[in-house]
This record gives sequence, C-alpha cells and structure tokens, in this order.
Amino acid sequence: QVQLVESGGGLVQPGGSLRLSCEISGFNRDYYSLGWFRQAPGKERDLVACINSYDMTTYYGDSVKGRFTISTDSAQRTVFLQMNSLLAEDTAEYFCGLDLFLPYCKFVFEKRLDRSPDYRGQGTQVSVAS
Repeated sequence: QVQLVESGGGLVQPGGSLRLSCEISGFNRDYYSLGWFRQAPGKERDLVACINSYDMTTYYGDSVKGRFTISTDSAQRTVFLQMNSLLAEDTAEYFCGLDLFLPYCKFVFEKRLDRSPDYRGQGTQVSVAS
C-alpha cells in the first residue's frame, strides 16, 4: 500500500522560508509523478509544483515560480518543496500527491487533465503571518 507522509509545515513570517517533505513508502515501481498541492479555506485545490521522477522535469504554478523549488533525494523516496519568500497568500494546507501516469504533471499544467492523483498524503498546514 502506497503511503505518503508530509512534514515541515508551520507558522512563518512573510518573507520567510519553509521546507516541506513528502516521504513515500510502499511504492514498488521505479518512477512516478509527484505534485505538491495546496488548498486554502473556501478556495479550490491548486497544484503548485510537480516533478516527473523519470526525467526530473519540474513544473510550477505561476504564483510560486522563482520562489518554490521541488526536488527529490537520491533514492527518489522523499520529495521536497523548498518555499522561499513566503507570502500571506501562500497560507494553505499543503499535501503531496503521487500519480502513476508519468505525464501527469505536464498534462495537468497544460490543462489536458483534471483529476486527483492516485495517492495523497494527509497534508500539513502552512501559515504565513506576522
């Protein structure tokens, strides 16, 4: 059974940084697509960053480009989201989602696909406030 566990959320001041981690277990294939999603109260879920572990292509939403970086460890079993220059509008619950369809990231960002990932974690809260 695939399990995703997020960690690293918390309260940070505007302009600060946080690094989220998504630990993957029970996954017995070589490659995956993995995205970091966020959802604020009353707002739709938003895919902010995504990585294709086969070719390490990364994708970012316009609102986080230049501030957030998605990466993996060498074993590709932990995916990180480094968040810099945080803004109040980054406040949300963040969760990671893994999908078996390798073009998932590309297709979602190109708006050719609109569905939830195959697996998701329980989420971690990020709050940006002074």
